[in-house]
Amino acid sequence: MSEKRDFYEVLGLKKGATDDEIKRAFRKKAMEYHPDRNPGDKTAEEKFKEVNAAYSILSDPQKKEKYDRFGHAGVDPNAGFGGGGFGGFEDVFSDLFGNMFGGAFSQTGGRRTGPRKGQDLQKNVTVTFEEAAFGTKKQIQLNKNVECESCGGSGAAKGSQKVTCSKCNGSGKIHMTQKTAFGQFTNIQTCDKCGGSGSTNENPCPDCSGQGMVRKTVTMTVDIPAGVDNDSVISIRGQGEPGSDGGPSGDLYVIISVKPHALFTRKGYDLLLEIPITFTQAALGDEITVPTLQEKVSYKIPAGTQPDTVFRLKGKGIKSLRTSKYGDLYVKVILEVPTKLTGEQKRLIGKLGETLSNDGYSKRKKFSDIMKEIFKP
Repeated sequence: MSEKRDFYEVLGLKKGATDDEIKRAFRKKAMEYHPDRNPGDKTAEEKFKEVNAAYSILSDPQKKEKYDRFGHAGVDPNAGFGGGGFGGFEDVFSDLFGNMFGGAFSQTGGRRTGPRKGQDLQKNVTVTFEEAAFGTKKQIQLNKNVECESCGGSGAAKGSQKVTCSKCNGSGKIHMTQKTAFGQFTNIQTCDKCGGSGSTNENPCPDCSGQGMVRKTVTMTVDIPAGVDNDSVISIRGQGEPGSDGGPSGDLYVIISVKPHALFTRKGYDLLLEIPITFTQAALGDEITVPTLQEKVSYKIPAGTQPDTVFRLKGKGIKSLRTSKYGDLYVKVILEVPTKLTGEQKRLIGKLGETLSNDGYSKRKKFSDIMKEIFKP
């Protein structure tokens, strides 16, 4: 029996990781092991399932709290924490004695029977910078298994139903007794007639060939909340693949990618903007027009503004995902030196320079004073 890895370890995290760290780690690992990127790679496929399983627990506050306290037992319905009694004892027994005596003692072969959750799905969605800031709705298409409408997921044709397996009498397991040097022992295997389900389908549904599911392209609308960013993950419960034997459907994880903006860059919920200004505006001061994501506002820069000075416009950033607060807009003024000057313009600028002393250039004066001190006679 292979022991489950720690869910934090699966995502490359330490216990106590934040929700954002868990989302980013899941995004990275899911992209690395996604079946589309690793066609035919069974190892990658298993790791992808392991990553999804880890995220399904750690992204759910209640499940995460139980996992942090009790480990895998806290989220295993068969471990006794969810009313599962002594589920799993048989596997432990077979693992211990099976390894000692080569499988001579009673052991279970094949997969477990009972309800099983469907596979989780992942979908990448690209939004504009503005859509990420203000929220939007996106239609997506998923190619996935859905419950067969003809049979309602039973797999049996209309007017018929599954019957108890005659080989295992509905237990889903076959007990095979054998004698060894250590005595008589029983080996428990999954029933090969019903595949462990405990029932057989004598009259399968023609539309799904008895599988209870059909492959279909499904269109659905996803709400993208205001404030999402690159690698944000939206979890939609029950929109993955259907479960089997009465198990719940898997979940859908929507991964967000945000297109860059022509003017703004983003840092958390704050916006960063660079605005070029002229020498005249910097020296004399001016009222400039500042764009925000929703409107244009006026801002007065003072006389003597230095290059790369940053001004803050409070509350003009992006809305927080979890609160009603907004980030800020930080505006950096970039001094642009004119080019392609005419002769007259050069003459006037030169004349202006002659009238200005070091007293008007505090940084230049400080530098000059240090130079004199270093190289004094």
